[in-house]
Amino acid sequence: MVRVITAFGMTVAAFMFWETMDKVHVWIALRQDAKKERIENEMAIKRRREQLIEEAKQKGMLP
Repeated sequence: MVRVITAFGMTVAAFMFWETMDKVHVWIALRQDAKKERIENEMAIKRRREQLIEEAKQKGMLP
């Protein structure tokens, strides 16, 4: 009887561990995606800013 209870307990513990690790992996992936998206947005803003500066220089608005 003790072996059955122990095996059941270990199975439940393994399942809980597996589910927790699954949630952690999803959280990490979402966080990395958000970071990547933020970096891409910052780079787009930087490129657009540089384009506007170049256009202003060509028009003679900036020295």
